[in-house]
Amino acid sequence: MLVYAGIDEAGYGPMLGPLSVAATVFVLPEHDPAVGAPDLWQLLDSALCRSRRDSRHRIPIDDSKKLKGSKKARKFHPLHHLERGVLAFLTQLTATTPTIDTTLFEQIGADVPDAPWYGSSTSLPIGESLDELHIDTHRLQRTLDRAGIQCASIECRIVDTAALNQQVELLGKKSAVNLGVILQHIDAIWKHWEKDHPRIIVDRQGGRIHYLRELQLAFPDTHIQILAEDPERSRYRLQSGSTQCTISFHRRAESGHLPVALASMTAKYTRELFMIRLNRFFSEHLPQLQPTAGYVQDARRYLQEITPLINQLKLDRSALIRKI
Repeated sequence: MLVYAGIDEAGYGPMLGPLSVAATVFVLPEHDPAVGAPDLWQLLDSALCRSRRDSRHRIPIDDSKKLKGSKKARKFHPLHHLERGVLAFLTQLTATTPTIDTTLFEQIGADVPDAPWYGSSTSLPIGESLDELHIDTHRLQRTLDRAGIQCASIECRIVDTAALNQQVELLGKKSAVNLGVILQHIDAIWKHWEKDHPRIIVDRQGGRIHYLRELQLAFPDTHIQILAEDPERSRYRLQSGSTQCTISFHRRAESGHLPVALASMTAKYTRELFMIRLNRFFSEHLPQLQPTAGYVQDARRYLQEITPLINQLKLDRSALIRKI
């Protein structure tokens, strides 16, 4: 049996909004782990693809940056493709389609930060109808069943601005916070599938190659073997007693591993839902305010426009604005 997991984040660089780190786990009961991870796009070809344009109406699964649409696009909502993939997999996993973002957050374990700008909720789905989503889900479920593949877990951890600022001040750098959340996901996956030697693929953290020190600190009672450390991948075998876990940090992991691509989409979609809440809060007070995705250049424009409101409502700037 192969337990095949992927981890990726969204919102590492922005000035506003949370850091979102997601993990997905696929289980292939009949697959021999010794032959390596299979190409899930190929095995699930009748339901999934990579491209946003597909004549067979399959569900695109890829790096979230490739699937998020433009605001200028008229045919689809910018979140259409992200939402379609995430909700199709989540619905087949939980047997229920979330019709409000609060339910989705509960299903994937994304805690809502205690800040006034996250106090509203959003009806789902945003970019397609429930009927279309049910068709996608049924097709996906049939394809998974025929291939003997299970999507066993989709989880997302949220680090809000207040916590991120505090942890950056404590640890000295943002990358340490991001890696810390990744290690939490790894720990949870290993504990859940401790008898099954999970293989976990993580998108490489910038240009970093060496991760042994952080892994040893996170798993102090574990024997760690370096299997590879090169420009393309860094791979480690962890052993604790009779249990093992293999962790690989890959360059462009979302392009080669479907679990990482789905994690990328989940992290991005979840963050976007939080940004919808944030924009809604401020636009209710300032109707002419144009929404922001939270990235630095536009966030500065946004903050300039909302500063009088921040002062008027006595909002905590350290809980809203990251210390970049």
